[in-house]
Amino acid sequence: MTTTSEARTRSGRLLLNKVPEVTVWFWVIKILCTTVGESFADWINMKLGVGLVNTAWIFTAVFVVVLAVQLRLKRYVPFPYWLTVVVVSVTGTLYTDILTDQVGVPLWISSAVFSVLLAGVFGVWWARERTLSIHSVTTLSRESFYWLTVLVTFALGTATGDWTLELTGWSPGVSVLLPLGLIAAITLLWRFGANPMLSFWLAYILTRPLGANIGDWLASPKVAQPGEPTGLALGTFTTSLIFLGLILATVIYLTVTRPDVTETYEATHIPQISDDPRRERTALAGFAFIAVATGSLLVWAHSQPHVGPAPETDATSTVHLAPGQAVKKFPPAKVSALKALASTSLKDARAGNETGAHTAAQSLRDLWDADQASLQPLDNTGWTFLDAQMDQVLKTFGIDHPNAPMSSAQQQAELNTLLTDMG
Repeated sequence: MTTTSEARTRSGRLLLNKVPEVTVWFWVIKILCTTVGESFADWINMKLGVGLVNTAWIFTAVFVVVLAVQLRLKRYVPFPYWLTVVVVSVTGTLYTDILTDQVGVPLWISSAVFSVLLAGVFGVWWARERTLSIHSVTTLSRESFYWLTVLVTFALGTATGDWTLELTGWSPGVSVLLPLGLIAAITLLWRFGANPMLSFWLAYILTRPLGANIGDWLASPKVAQPGEPTGLALGTFTTSLIFLGLILATVIYLTVTRPDVTETYEATHIPQISDDPRRERTALAGFAFIAVATGSLLVWAHSQPHVGPAPETDATSTVHLAPGQAVKKFPPAKVSALKALASTSLKDARAGNETGAHTAAQSLRDLWDADQASLQPLDNTGWTFLDAQMDQVLKTFGIDHPNAPMSSAQQQAELNTLLTDMG
């Protein structure tokens, strides 16, 4: 593979390589970053009730700051580099989630758009720099292309990963096996003689759904509604803490030992350069076979009976409870947080602020889903009763339902009913 360039390019000042050497540590910490990015974003979005859009704004601002710090450095430094990866993983994921949950863009369209966008970034990068190698990220221009590519790969990985789950209905635990198997196959083809850059970026994209599925599997409750993910019930906060600790320990190790610094790695390893065109063509055919086989697997899985979301008719509760009775056993602080969001949505709906009402309803849904694991065991009857009414509210906004948003009067009526039920 290409090593660090020694010549000054037209793109600006020459730096030491700004990207770590691709060792096993690179992939370990990349998956850790992806997992904590998924779980930490879910915790802020749902547990704290910040909301999807607000969370995206927060992480976009953080991304700008950490990227500015990273770009000012003259060489690869583990902590700022991997902090940028964590933040960009969350940011790219949130952009896809907004397109899906807020704008209503189907996942297959998001996957196609981000694929075209990634190809466009690669095309411009190659046209300007004549290389896509991460071993020669030695100028500001190349590093800018690198981080733009990373951002798009996270958005693409989110879209394709979620689309896979949507098609198959697999649980997060089972879903881990597909990207893991694909990464293993790509590794074997790379060892055989596949193009290193193609192999790297394919594996890089796949680490996003792999890490996200691991995070969902660890955080999801052991028992859930039909069609909802199940897992080890560690929760998003605990999962985030565990993986942040692992990331910190790994970064400290890399900072002290420097095994992933390109200049150190080159001094202790003999370069492995593959220049066999026949093997590259054979490996390319292998990639095509893997793509066809994966597509066939997804088509087959989609055609199999699998548990999906409960039908809308099932959402209507047959239990009738007096106002306030459903939340009698729930912690007052959690009930107050839910009522505050419902009241905000109702106030905005009355004022004609459609965007504000929809955003508050989305945050209400996120907080309700996040609290399911703690509220449902306290009173399953009360939780089921409120969940049915919550679903009716979301339906009027077109959230988690295929219908378009209903009239403001219908939204206000269902929100009033929900607030009455919560006392």
